[in-house]
Amino acid sequence: MTADSSWIKKVVVVGAGQMGSGIAQVFAQAGYEVILSDITEELANKGKERISKGLDRIVKKGKITEEQKNEILSRIHPTVDLENNAKDADLLIEAIIEKMEAKKDLFKKVDKILPERAILASNTSSLSITEMASVTSRPEKFLGAHFFNPPPVMKLIEFIKGYQTSQETLDIMLDLGKRLGKTPVVAVEAPGFIVNRLLMPFLNEAYFALQEGIASVEEIDTAVKLGLNHPMGPFELSDFIGLDTILYIAEYLFNEFGEDKYRPCPLLRKMVRAGKLGRKTGEGFYKYN
Repeated sequence: MTADSSWIKKVVVVGAGQMGSGIAQVFAQAGYEVILSDITEELANKGKERISKGLDRIVKKGKITEEQKNEILSRIHPTVDLENNAKDADLLIEAIIEKMEAKKDLFKKVDKILPERAILASNTSSLSITEMASVTSRPEKFLGAHFFNPPPVMKLIEFIKGYQTSQETLDIMLDLGKRLGKTPVVAVEAPGFIVNRLLMPFLNEAYFALQEGIASVEEIDTAVKLGLNHPMGPFELSDFIGLDTILYIAEYLFNEFGEDKYRPCPLLRKMVRAGKLGRKTGEGFYKYN
């Protein structure tokens, strides 16, 4: 029998950046009260501003009204004070920097704040769920909930079962994913889970093809879009994700598997060292205004 997630009413999202604010928007649009937390009030408020701009675009398309937009925004509460705002939460999703120690420090802290019933989840794209869960008193109520960018648009959620994640917790989150209008898939913990394990070698091979002079950035992107029917070419996608993020994930996979197919291309390393990280810095494989 499918577990029921209807008891989840209040959700905390930690990290108000692009992913965290997008996840907060998804929950608020589905009717949940959302605490959007970051390390400064400015960052937390910027997250809500980002959501407001995203909702404006939906209003312009006629998909929601101005009144509905304001209702959604009224359910999002930016804060730096987790201790007072998360103590009655039912679910917390972490969407901070993709570094294990930072995530573990956060989960140690929130584990002591949230009620015993609450579920903890990480939006990590590749790191060990089991290792994060090990610093909490509730590893059976801990799992990965990997949303894809941009969360309000992308339909997929990867739920990752750690070593001690209970089937009940997984079933509750599967039900929740469907209530959010998403399509959930389940992966047993392994480096990169499903999508990034397949994606990283694909992107890395595109960098090698460019480095070897096989074709230009534009030609490779066009070939992949028209030949493989992908919506974005590997270089467009890389700039969208962020080359520093890709390098971090590729290095993690290489260290975990020790296989050459995961070894980051020298061109990728060089671009990250040069600060050419993609859209967020104004230049990656392409230049942006």
